[in-house]
Amino acid sequence: MKRGDVTYRRRSPLRGRSAVSLAGLLTLTALVSGCGIRTTSVPVDAGAAPSRVPCRLAASAVATPSPDGVSAEVYLVCASQLVTVERPVPADAVGAEPVEVARALLSEVQRAPSAGERRAGFTTAVPAGLRVDPPRDGDPAGTLRLSSQPEDLSEEALAQLVCTYTESDALVRDGSVVLGGPGDYPPRGYLCTSQTKSRPGDLATPDALRLD
Repeated sequence: MKRGDVTYRRRSPLRGRSAVSLAGLLTLTALVSGCGIRTTSVPVDAGAAPSRVPCRLAASAVATPSPDGVSAEVYLVCASQLVTVERPVPADAVGAEPVEVARALLSEVQRAPSAGERRAGFTTAVPAGLRVDPPRDGDPAGTLRLSSQPEDLSEEALAQLVCTYTESDALVRDGSVVLGGPGDYPPRGYLCTSQTKSRPGDLATPDALRLD
């Protein structure tokens, strides 16, 4: 369409809508980028929801030792980590033979968490049927023989037991706890490290040392 020397072209409605759509898309992209969110065309796995369990006992849930008893720290599982709780143990376990100390601590770490401990998120992985026996002839000093091969226990159960035993001076040899099983395999020395406590399920066993 011409008027004089000037040519006028009618604007395409489609082109106008495309420009508006493009402007809207650029605005949306800018807003998303401003929020620090990277756009993606594939689903994103954000992982498990954060745990809300406190992993800390209320004052009213802490067990009080009887007059003829004492308390000991044992490790339970909470939010996929190892956390200590205090449990009462018989007074005669203090200063007793190492195997008697080990049995008293095993009994506590096997015991199902109390109602207060469960509310705080605590569980135990140590099987109820596990037993501990004295060393055999030829075993390194301080060896404890379990009724199951240590490596056959779950990662959490073995980590719980090792870390609980390392809290007792009567059961530690050069910083490690020496455990064997019912078979002919030689015992091994196990360490309780900060990594063992924070991520017990990441290791086939807690850090272990072969004994000469």
